Amino acid sequence: MTDPGAAVSRFGKKAALIAAALSAFLGTFMGSSVNIALPTIGRRFDMNPMSLSWVQTSYLLAAAVFLIPFGRLADMFGRRRVFLQGIILYTAISCLIAVSFSGVMVILGRIAQGVASAMIFATGTAILMDVYPPGERGKALGITVGAVYLGLTLGPIVGGVITQQLGWRWIFWLNLPLGLLVAIFLIKGLRVEPKAGVIKRFDSFGSLALAVSLCSLIYGMTRVPSGAGFSIIGIGFLSFVVFLRHESRVEFPLIDLNLFRGNRVFAFSNLAALINYSTTAGVGFLMSLYLQYNKGLSPREAGLMMVSQPLVQTLFAPYAGRLSDKIEPRLVASSGMLVTLIGLLLLTLLGQSSSWPYIIFSMSLLGLGIALFSSPNTNAVMSSVDRENYGIASAIVGSMRLVGQMSSMAIVMLIFAVIFGKAKMTPEYYSYLIKSARIAFVVFAVLCVGGILASLARGNLGGDGRAAA
Repeated sequence: MTDPGAAVSRFGKKAALIAAALSAFLGTFMGSSVNIALPTIGRRFDMNPMSLSWVQTSYLLAAAVFLIPFGRLADMFGRRRVFLQGIILYTAISCLIAVSFSGVMVILGRIAQGVASAMIFATGTAILMDVYPPGERGKALGITVGAVYLGLTLGPIVGGVITQQLGWRWIFWLNLPLGLLVAIFLIKGLRVEPKAGVIKRFDSFGSLALAVSLCSLIYGMTRVPSGAGFSIIGIGFLSFVVFLRHESRVEFPLIDLNLFRGNRVFAFSNLAALINYSTTAGVGFLMSLYLQYNKGLSPREAGLMMVSQPLVQTLFAPYAGRLSDKIEPRLVASSGMLVTLIGLLLLTLLGQSSSWPYIIFSMSLLGLGIALFSSPNTNAVMSSVDRENYGIASAIVGSMRLVGQMSSMAIVMLIFAVIFGKAKMTPEYYSYLIKSARIAFVVFAVLCVGGILASLARGNLGGDGRAAA
């Protein structure tokens, strides 16, 4: 097989990496910054908590729905083209949100921003796979994953300062120079569009069925544990069955199911990713409540205390990526899941009197586990497929992340509903919060064991970076 990066100059590779890393940073930085700005946005447009929650939920829904279709379109028409159009659209929409005059306009803008994000995240990793040979991909992916965690680290801090000193609109204005910088690097550094695959027809019905399924599953999870929530989730599963039946019969499917049937590395790596995000995404939410209610910290103090986890992820993710170029990704990622399990077990012992060093150590250990897992696992997923499927593979990994994040929060909300009932968060019920958090961490730990088994079961990659027979 011809080296996919042979035709790309050294500057082109670096430019592609900078563009992918900057866009990855931009996505997580924006999300965590907007979280901090939500109360200010709510006061400005007199939005109630339910409509305010849609500022973030609408973005996640749109991104989840369009990730896989854009991954397939990128495989058909070119990843560079879709990525470039996505970053331009994302930047333009950010400017429109910055001049919003109503809450509805903010939510509509976030929906459009989610669509643009899907174009970016379905192609960024695929472009790196195009321009970097197997022995260098882990390093490149590690740097990109590190940029993701850097955005999570800086978002709450910088977003809080910007919101307080300049106003929430400047969070969105900040996307203008960063977005233009990404576009310039891509245009100047990667002039040639890598040839697309052999897919000749876009699967419109499959895209619609998948959209209905993902919308129902994710929206239903936000309504759990109500009866309506479970009913909507049921519709999501039914739609997914329809999607799978259709994909097994159509000539040019949206997702080639043989990627899962005949590729053990791909199937189990994605399952491990889904479990990993399901066991870790809700931790930050729980720790934020614990630190502010049980420990009495201010939002700013709690944010600084929680920086330890994403900071460790930022520092160690690039190293883990480089390590997966030299050692089987299965071993590195599985060790990361094991460290994550230890971190979760330590958190199950959390109490009112837990010391600050214990809390910081537990969160840091969790961050180390996530860092050791993420980039090697992505390396395994992307290296196990043919080049013509890089876009769809990248999009599937992104979908595992989004569905896992929502599943994690659904678990937390279900536990809250059982433990708290209709009680409000008043001092006499703070002990219920610790009880709920402990139960959640136990559930996450049990799931994490399954993630370790899935990670180990994937098998090894061959010497060319492909799945071994």
